[in-house]
Amino acid sequence: MEFFFCRCFVLVYSFKVKTKKMNDGDFEFWIPKMKKVTVAYNKDPSPIKMNLGVGAYRTEEGKPVVLNAVRKAEQLLVNDVSRVKEYLPIVGLAEFNKLSAKLILGADSPAIQQNRVTTVQCLSGTGSLRVGGEFLAKHYHERTILIPQPTWGNHIKVFNLSGLNVKFYRYYDPETRGLNFQGLLEDFESAPSGSIVLLHACAHNPTGVDPTPDQWDQIKQLIRSKSLLPFFDSAYQGFASGSLDADAQPIRMFAADGGELLVAQSYAKNMGLYGERVGALTIVCKAADVASRVESQLKLVIRPMYSNPPIHGASIVATILRDRNLYDEWTVELKAMADRIISMRQQLFDAIQSRGTPGDWSHIIKQIGMFTFTGLNSQQVAFMTKEYHIYMTSDGRISMAGLSSRTVPHLADAIHAAVTGGV
Repeated sequence: MEFFFCRCFVLVYSFKVKTKKMNDGDFEFWIPKMKKVTVAYNKDPSPIKMNLGVGAYRTEEGKPVVLNAVRKAEQLLVNDVSRVKEYLPIVGLAEFNKLSAKLILGADSPAIQQNRVTTVQCLSGTGSLRVGGEFLAKHYHERTILIPQPTWGNHIKVFNLSGLNVKFYRYYDPETRGLNFQGLLEDFESAPSGSIVLLHACAHNPTGVDPTPDQWDQIKQLIRSKSLLPFFDSAYQGFASGSLDADAQPIRMFAADGGELLVAQSYAKNMGLYGERVGALTIVCKAADVASRVESQLKLVIRPMYSNPPIHGASIVATILRDRNLYDEWTVELKAMADRIISMRQQLFDAIQSRGTPGDWSHIIKQIGMFTFTGLNSQQVAFMTKEYHIYMTSDGRISMAGLSSRTVPHLADAIHAAVTGGV
């Protein structure tokens, strides 16, 4: 497969995923769901209410946090009187792009050393996905993109509106509350050659279920043998395990074999830059001349979309990534955030176990990242909201970052009551 895109035609395939038929209402935006949860939570006067639908990190006290490394970087930028507010180039801040590619692919990446990589600054992870989706719809020879079932709800709208045909592959197994690995492999095997495959790099949203390293290796072998094109969504690098390198390993595994891939990268979670909307789209090509042509085409996608990206957030990131002291401080803070979420998982599991709640709850500590699929059904969720003032999406997904040592017992009590006869 030659990623570029000398061809202007599109090959159209029919593709049936071996799973139940999806209706329009089966997948909703997570964002409206979360807004509904938040609105209901805000109206509740109860002093014991809990909002577990929030999609951002919170401290043990339930407060938003600005990292010390970020504050220091901003102060350096403010004190630099040589800085101006001129437009950035269409592709964004050059230093930010270079450092972002190294962060996700590794500083010693052969693809970077061989100039087979192009990176453009985008509007956080969502904007990176949208630019990548439109680029593929215009220039890639296959318009089918397979996304996991379930996935972050915005993926569906982003890729549909980009001009791609969204299909689903099996991912989550409600029975085991783990990965439906066999179904995933079967659906990849059935996909038309050249299909695009969306992969969550780590901390799968919304399930918290990730493949093991051995499963990632099998996935890579199948994707390459079928000439599928991997498109990674990396929203949680370092935020899942606490290690930037470990969370990027699946991407680096694909990049190391000389094949092609796309990565949408976000700094919302791992630097707490939610409102700065700073991210990057990196495309690894087979040759340097192809990467150069890819960048030219990306400019043509970005220019009529938003012209050029904002400067402040990218400057914060670049300042931290190039300064060894700030970088080291950031990684310590990042690991502390990841460790707190991991601790919340363990505390919740222990609390449920101590109450003798029926069922196997080990998935809570096996899953990773900000979100957990509890396995609670919509009736149980409604019961917990009514009786215990606990708010979450109706599918039972909770944000572990919304928990604290103080609130874990209340949640464990509510889960026990819901499972043992509350519904």
